[in-house]
Amino acid sequence: MQIEAEAPTMEPLSFEKVSRRFGALSALVDVDMRVSRHEILAVVGPSGCGKSTLLELVAGLQEPDEGTVRVLGDTRAADRRAACAYMPQRDLLLPWRDALGNAALALECQGIARAEARRRAKPLFERFGLSEFERSRPNALSGGMRQRVAFLRTLLPGRPVLLLDEPFGALDAITRTDLQEWLAGTLAVEPRTVLLVTHDVEEAAFLADRVVVLSPRPGRPVAEFEVDLPRPRSAADPALAQIKAEALEVLRR
Repeated sequence: MQIEAEAPTMEPLSFEKVSRRFGALSALVDVDMRVSRHEILAVVGPSGCGKSTLLELVAGLQEPDEGTVRVLGDTRAADRRAACAYMPQRDLLLPWRDALGNAALALECQGIARAEARRRAKPLFERFGLSEFERSRPNALSGGMRQRVAFLRTLLPGRPVLLLDEPFGALDAITRTDLQEWLAGTLAVEPRTVLLVTHDVEEAAFLADRVVVLSPRPGRPVAEFEVDLPRPRSAADPALAQIKAEALEVLRR
């Protein structure tokens, strides 16, 4: 079973001279970025530079003070929300629902009956490494398994644009590495247009097709790195280490 996303007929995602302020505080200034269909764009930058604000602008949770955010050509917040699936750093699983019920929740929110939503979600548990854990409550799952359930919930509605906000930031180093490899494999099978924000430059280079570095607040793109490497990738690839070193050098400056 494949989780189908509607094939967009235009550029999936773009920022055109976008600025965002909160009172006297400027969070983002003059952001110009475009993401192609099925491209994974990673955004890195120092804390407080507006990375999460970027995602909320795309998802229609905020509006820019200047400039335009487009998702599949649409600028209205409701239309942007309809095209995007947003996965925050915390898994936000409901403790009173089992894993299958949590994964199926996104379909229920689209008006699909609970039994039918669970029926659609269940075949994917094996592919996501969750076989035999369908009836487990969140408190019985490891951190990595909880994130897999959250990612399955994010993919199930079939929305073409994925917004990932530090999806593995709360995990230990070993689990984080395992899930980075798992996510890369999952997106190879279920491609989406992805905007990923992360503080981890190595994670960005491993997962993304391009890495954009934001300046300290107010955030604006100051460097871009193409990751033109075949998949699957190895974290030990010297080319990834070089991209990481160059991006870190920009961040230090």
